[in-house]
Amino acid sequence: MPLQTKLAAAWTSFMFLYIYVDYLALYKPGFVDDILAGSVHEFETGPTFVAISLTLIAIPILMILLSTTLPARVNRTVNLVVAALYVPVSIYNAAGESWTYSYFYGLSIGLELLLLTFILRHAWTWPRRTASPATLATSLDSEPLRTPQQA
Repeated sequence: MPLQTKLAAAWTSFMFLYIYVDYLALYKPGFVDDILAGSVHEFETGPTFVAISLTLIAIPILMILLSTTLPARVNRTVNLVVAALYVPVSIYNAAGESWTYSYFYGLSIGLELLLLTFILRHAWTWPRRTASPATLATSLDSEPLRTPQQA
């Protein structure tokens, strides 16, 4: 499977997890009341909050596309930078939360960090050179034919 596809799949998983953690947080008693009163995690909900929230979710969404379309060198760098920046963002989600929801936040942050680690590892170990189509064609021609028992 191409590395770009693996990265796009990891960013897709991260994005869904990120959204569902926010969605499931709505079930905490008093959370919706706080939103209706104009605050989320002690932040006032207004144009700045909404713009920052949109930016925080738009980046992983865009990383799905960018992971499949950017040239290798740029792709590697962008994945390393963005995944590294999202590590503290993911950890910050537990700031100020009660111990009552420690399992929920521990699990969600743990899963987010696992996905970010996957992205960082694969971007870090990105092959420096890729075979050209001509090299691939030559190597395929030089491979010995195998009988069905050998395959």
